[in-house]
Amino acid sequence: MAPPVRILHCHSTFSLGGKEARAVRLMNAFGDKAEHVVVSAMPARLEARAAIDRRIKVDFPADAPPLTGNPDPVRLWRLSRYLRHFDLVLTYNWGAFDAVMANRLFGGAPLIHHEDGFNEDEAQVLKSRRNLYRRAGLPGAFRLVVPSRRLERIALRAWGQTPARVVRIGNGVSVGRFTAPPEPETIPGFERRSGEVVVGTVAGLRQVKNLPRLVRAFAAMANKQARLVIVGEGPESERIAAEARVAGIASRLLMPGFLADPVRWIGHFDIFALSSDSEQFPISLVEAMAAGLPAVATAVGDIPEMVSQDNRPLIVDPLDEAAFTAALDSLADQPKLRRAVGAANRSRAAAEFDEHGMITAYAGLYGEAIGRPEAFTKSPGTFA
Repeated sequence: MAPPVRILHCHSTFSLGGKEARAVRLMNAFGDKAEHVVVSAMPARLEARAAIDRRIKVDFPADAPPLTGNPDPVRLWRLSRYLRHFDLVLTYNWGAFDAVMANRLFGGAPLIHHEDGFNEDEAQVLKSRRNLYRRAGLPGAFRLVVPSRRLERIALRAWGQTPARVVRIGNGVSVGRFTAPPEPETIPGFERRSGEVVVGTVAGLRQVKNLPRLVRAFAAMANKQARLVIVGEGPESERIAAEARVAGIASRLLMPGFLADPVRWIGHFDIFALSSDSEQFPISLVEAMAAGLPAVATAVGDIPEMVSQDNRPLIVDPLDEAAFTAALDSLADQPKLRRAVGAANRSRAAAEFDEHGMITAYAGLYGEAIGRPEAFTKSPGTFA
């Protein structure tokens, strides 16, 4: 029996975002075929560790070299020495890119870099210095992985990558798990009221998600009995609450914080809403589709192509809040339309976004990088 693959995960933050959820699902899927070490550019942000299966061998060392700082040669050389202790290095987003550069300049181990999107500092315009740094460092990576067509175009045009070096793998979820009805009392403080329509979202409460936009669009709805539920945590919490007070809907807004395992509760929503300034291939949207929900969302990233054909008229320009409100109203007033669009979304999620295909693609890529194509499987297509 081959020894487990030693994998180093270098994260910008190992908190509660979609990319961390995906990394955890892969850890759990690979089982005893791999041993993991996780380091974060924000060492205090390790909340996602709670989702790792207890049977998985994983370590969070306190003495690992820092991922961020002045990128001087001595620091990068020391970081490269650390990388050499592993069979495979996985780096995630800009906050971990110094590990990519260290590998490029001084060697280390087979390395795959993942880019999932941007924070508010690059939501609209990419920073030229970061583009140049990526161009310089990425030749040291075995492959660059992106989830969306938009990021694939950026990788080719702004970061100077060739099509052969960029791999696009869309995010996936266990679609079958979302077919069960939601469990009662899984959203703290939520109890469905007779006749109400529940608009819900799942997001990190960060500026780039522009949740005040959702609050304003919701407040403008004709249906004044609707309820808004925002699941997530982050630095924008008070700003969102303040926007609700100004809009006069504070009594109809519920913010329960972060909730694990959306399978248990996302079905309490009637409409899923996503108001971001920037997205790529949001896992929360895939989860909502798997749960049979219609979605109102901004036309950013791959969202217009992700949803079913029936749902596409409900995807609006990010700057058109009136159109966002109109889309919410159209669904709130038509329960049959909600059911029809939701069913179409579920069918599309089952056909295109089930996690088995995602895990198969990552397993093959990671195995190729270390020269052991079946390293993460018991037999072709069967995970440990």
